[in-house]
Amino acid sequence: MKLNSFYSRKLHSLLGVIPLGLFLVEHMLTNYEAFNAGKEGFIESVLWLNSLPLVLFLEIFGIWLPLLYHGVYGLYIAFQAKHNVNNYGYVRNHMFMWQRITGVITLIFVVWHFSDTRLRVAIGSLGHEDLAAHMHNTLSNPLFFALYVIGIVAASFHFSNGMWSFLVSWGITVGPRAQRVSSYIWMGVFVILSVLFVLALTAFTDESFALSTLESVQIQIG
Repeated sequence: MKLNSFYSRKLHSLLGVIPLGLFLVEHMLTNYEAFNAGKEGFIESVLWLNSLPLVLFLEIFGIWLPLLYHGVYGLYIAFQAKHNVNNYGYVRNHMFMWQRITGVITLIFVVWHFSDTRLRVAIGSLGHEDLAAHMHNTLSNPLFFALYVIGIVAASFHFSNGMWSFLVSWGITVGPRAQRVSSYIWMGVFVILSVLFVLALTAFTDESFALSTLESVQIQIG
């Protein structure tokens, strides 16, 4: 049983980096185009991603199945974990606790975001080219905007702190000094990811994102 648990945790850790960590970074870069290049730049990035060969295969086996395993097994780890922050107030104990908390928040957020965007595209109720307007409508609501900020900050922390743990558990950062430097680096990554994601969220609230592609064309023709 312990051997099975060892390999299950290793797989859980690995999937959090490859492919889910890479997907998080890619998702951040795509959404940042909303801030960097406006509505047209964002739509262009979305359409390019969905024009890749075998995109559905890549999504199922490179994102959703790994996410299902990482999320479900992560919940098991979170609810089995014993937190000692009251007795041992070390920074890493607090990080351990927040890793579990942000994991639960991230899973809930991803399920909500997926059902409101990618799933709707898959069933045909929303087009790729209309995602910009849909995100504008969602994020113009202050409550949803706040929930998105909480979700993306939680996801960014969970990934960044998880990378610190991954490097330790896989024997890459050995010794206090290496782990301390790694901690500074990954907390820096956490800040950068969070800031870029929040900038993308603020971009979606701009009125230029309000109209769907079809509505924009109709206005130009009219």
